[in-house]
Amino acid sequence: MNAEIKALACELPATCDVPLSRWSCAELARELIIRGVVAFISAATVWRTLRSDAIRPWRHQSWIFPRDPQFAIKAARVLDLYARVFEGQALGDNEFVVSADEKTSIQARCRCHPLLPPGTARLMRVEHEYERKGAVAYLAAYDVHRAQVFGRCEDTTGIVPFGSLVEQVMTAQPYASAERVFWIVDNGSSHRGQAAIDRLEGEWPTLKLIHLPIHASWLNQVEIYFSVVQRKVVNPNDFFDTAAIAARLAAFEDRYNAVSNPFDWTFTRHDLQDFLKRIAEHEPVALTPQAAAA
Repeated sequence: MNAEIKALACELPATCDVPLSRWSCAELARELIIRGVVAFISAATVWRTLRSDAIRPWRHQSWIFPRDPQFAIKAARVLDLYARVFEGQALGDNEFVVSADEKTSIQARCRCHPLLPPGTARLMRVEHEYERKGAVAYLAAYDVHRAQVFGRCEDTTGIVPFGSLVEQVMTAQPYASAERVFWIVDNGSSHRGQAAIDRLEGEWPTLKLIHLPIHASWLNQVEIYFSVVQRKVVNPNDFFDTAAIAARLAAFEDRYNAVSNPFDWTFTRHDLQDFLKRIAEHEPVALTPQAAAA
């Protein structure tokens, strides 16, 4: 019987003509009874059986196939920069790598009652009801080797706000006198394509704009910093107005920069090749042969 339980749990409900998006232990127990596998079985028994093999059909994980024909080439170039290499040459001491992006729509939610601090056998309590007091976009540039963050809040994202972030970094030392400053960005509208390269590199001769592959923000180290901000600064969200958000973020930057260390980035070119090989086994046409061999 255990084998039947596990086999059913590893099928998608749709393939069994069951109108569910995913199984629960209760639904699995019901289906086993309907199929006549057992006269009766409890959801708890199903759970214990699945637990032995860590089968959890009630959970799911999303993924997306790379569709950029130059995924391997672009991703490898970024990984090389994290290893302080560009086009096969080691970076000099006066060359820097900056990872930049925007965190959009951070809302100021003013709670109707103040937060209650944690106490003995009591979690922090956050009032569910709130008033909306506006939203801001948080733009940040993260020096991946010096572990320093430069951020700013704007009313919205766009070419002009992102340009202000670039100016903020490129006019500060050591970047103002650097030989080259590599900016790693995704394909957002603020810095997309050749037009962004021409605009920013034309304005800042020492800037080199490096685009990630499409759907590869997970290779952008500033996203790790944004996850820290989300956990430590934004949630739970309780701000009187957008000025309070900006002040909190600026103060956090100072606090973070005072003690930060570079992220322990371990994903290398070798890992990338293994990753693309596994993808190719599922979807042989996901990448061009030229890109997969790069």
